[in-house]
Amino acid sequence: MPGFLLHVGAVVSCMHGGPAQPTIPYARVLVSGQPIVTQSAPYVVAGCPFVPPGGNGPCVTAQWVVGAARVFAAGIPVLLQTSQAICTPTGTPVNVISTQMRVMGT
Repeated sequence: MPGFLLHVGAVVSCMHGGPAQPTIPYARVLVSGQPIVTQSAPYVVAGCPFVPPGGNGPCVTAQWVVGAARVFAAGIPVLLQTSQAICTPTGTPVNVISTQMRVMGT
């Protein structure tokens, strides 16, 4: 599915509103002057307010499971606005709230 490429400045959060940041951006490719992010880079979630009664804790990290199908950086799919990730330990998805709006991929 087509979407805009994610970069370090993109606003991403867990479903509960905790902000998420990439741990390993790909600095060799810049979009809007900022490094892009590939599917292999996990995100760190800070400040997730979710405290479940089951005790599996708030969201801590997010791993991307779906990236671009036709756009790669160093052989790894880049992340798009439409990419999907799962947070651990809660198993909930992430929200891509905003990103650059100049470069698209599929």
